Amino acid sequence: MLTDEYRYKILKLVRNNPTISQRELAIALGVSLGKTNFCLKALVDKGLVKVANFRNSKNKLAYMYVLTPTGLEEKASITVRFLKHKMQEYEALHHEIEALRKEI
Repeated sequence: MLTDEYRYKILKLVRNNPTISQRELAIALGVSLGKTNFCLKALVDKGLVKVANFRNSKNKLAYMYVLTPTGLEEKASITVRFLKHKMQEYEALHHEIEALRKEI
């Protein structure tokens, strides 16, 4: 369930906004809150993300997500794999478009 695409997107979103809520993550990912919770828990269990409570927060449910050093390394690795995959998709689409243009 936790594909490279979701792993990449979650790590990117958390890196850019450590105070992002699970609900905001779910909206940004276009998935359910339950799936977002599952994915975040898997990243925490793998040691890629740490979760911390805001100490001075009035909202006791407010959390901050921080990428661990391992998480930063994994994000870099996933980014390379994700880019390669997207480039392959792009090349395939490019060839398909060229073939369709030749048919016209």
